[in-house]
Amino acid sequence: MKGSFEGKTPFELADRTGCAIETVEEWIALFKAEGLTGIERKSNSNKEEVAAKVTRRIDNLIKILHQSPSIFGINRTSWSLDTLASTFVSEYKDNMSSATAQAYLKSRGYGFRKAREVLTSPDPNFKEKLDKVIAIVSTLGTNDKFFSIDEMGPFAIRIRGGRSIMKLDNRKTIPAHPIPKGYLICTAALELSTNQVTHFYSPNKSTSEMIKLMDLLMIQYRTADKLYLSWDAASWHNSKILKDHIKEVNTTEYRDINHTPIVAIAPLPVSSQFLNVIESVFAGLAKSVLHNSDYASTEDCKRAIDKYFETRNAHFIANPHKAGNKIWGKEIVKPSFYEAHNCKDPRVR
Repeated sequence: MKGSFEGKTPFELADRTGCAIETVEEWIALFKAEGLTGIERKSNSNKEEVAAKVTRRIDNLIKILHQSPSIFGINRTSWSLDTLASTFVSEYKDNMSSATAQAYLKSRGYGFRKAREVLTSPDPNFKEKLDKVIAIVSTLGTNDKFFSIDEMGPFAIRIRGGRSIMKLDNRKTIPAHPIPKGYLICTAALELSTNQVTHFYSPNKSTSEMIKLMDLLMIQYRTADKLYLSWDAASWHNSKILKDHIKEVNTTEYRDINHTPIVAIAPLPVSSQFLNVIESVFAGLAKSVLHNSDYASTEDCKRAIDKYFETRNAHFIANPHKAGNKIWGKEIVKPSFYEAHNCKDPRVR
């Protein structure tokens, strides 16, 4: 900025440096007030602080997006950029324009369009239910286990398309209506603290399959103090038969005979599959062993899925603090519960 004291105008300095006139004027003011130290490049730590602040702002915006506008007193059935930005300002006492909100959402892959994927829960008790789940996750005992549970499917065993590496002048083709060789439903539970997946194949989605999974987890994690089961609001996850079974397995008599832990439920809000972490695991599974596949039978597909979970579980046992960069790197989010996550891939049923 020495040139500013040699008769050169800010416009000449801007032309020489290729910077905006506003930037040059700011440099000159800093130079006059603080000398060269005022215009030195900021340290990486400052950049990291700014990046962390932006990440927090995006997370907070998405937390609002996941809730219904009516919860915030807005008479709309869906969010607009203006209402999102204004709600962010009132909730977090921090400035945000609709353009910034749009840029933040785009950075996370969100856009305003017609889609099957639901990003906002209509549950009027969304915050209350979410707070309960967060409280459980944040206060887990050292010997407690928290499971994210859901079913993947039914999905058809058929030739599937997908992205693959090939010569640019070639194009892979698949039949428009391939004949399925069968169907599968994979019922699975992800234990968040160890990243271990327990799975089996179900003939249908029903309460009996949930009871089967619960009993399996009680045996598998027999030495735990308490098991928390977290799932969505599907009817078979909230039936009277299931609740009665939980009451039974929690009786002193049952636990003394079977030496099993206490079982508790941590239900997610209605239509909040985007918070169910197992959905992210299903997305990684689909990208790794279903996309571009052409299995000869359901048994071949089962073997591929079994191998996927076997390899994934083994990796997280050997590397409990590392997410890894193998095939499960295709999972959408880290295997942990966080209210700003979008765990659901709309292409995975």
